[in-house]
Amino acid sequence: MKTTVEISDPLLKAARQAARRDGTTVRALIEHGLRLALNDRKQAPAFQLRDASVAGRGLQPGAEDLSWDELRALAYGDREGSR
Repeated sequence: MKTTVEISDPLLKAARQAARRDGTTVRALIEHGLRLALNDRKQAPAFQLRDASVAGRGLQPGAEDLSWDELRALAYGDREGSR
């Protein structure tokens, strides 16, 4: 399949020199590079967010029906973070 890829001039120049030196083509170098990049992505473990929850019993009594702004004011009081 044909496609168009924009490559910086210095990179293309280096690829042409490498292809000439190795007796291959720029196309073969690009395909090889894509295979390596895709293989690396397959082998990389999926990101897993660590459990950063804290022990507790949920909201304070009476806080169940508060709005987000009221909860923030309760948490921060007069400190930064309250509106």
